[in-house]
Amino acid sequence: QVQLVESGGGLVQAGGSLRLSCQASLRTFRSYNMGWFRQAPGKERSIIAGITKSGDKTYYSDSVKGRFTISRDNDKQTVDLQMNSLEQEDTAVYYCARSRHWNVAYAPGYDLWGQGTQVTVSS
Repeated sequence: QVQLVESGGGLVQAGGSLRLSCQASLRTFRSYNMGWFRQAPGKERSIIAGITKSGDKTYYSDSVKGRFTISRDNDKQTVDLQMNSLEQEDTAVYYCARSRHWNVAYAPGYDLWGQGTQVTVSS
């Protein structure tokens, strides 16, 4: 069964850190670019980070650049998102996603998402 399962969300104070993890069950995981999206209340889901198949290139949205780090382990079929210096504006549901496009920053290229994990940042 093809699926993505996120974990690691929770409640954290502003300035704190969280590490999200995505466990994939994909027959050819290492063939796909992967990414993380988030959706805040009342807003559309948007891409915040992406990583190429081999992990040699990454993309970050301006809102998280310098604070978040995406990484992957192809042997374990995991994609992680290390989030530091969290702000209240980071409160959202975070989704792991698979891309079929060469450009990891191209949001329409993503075609499979997990169920999401809630991240809440308090003041």
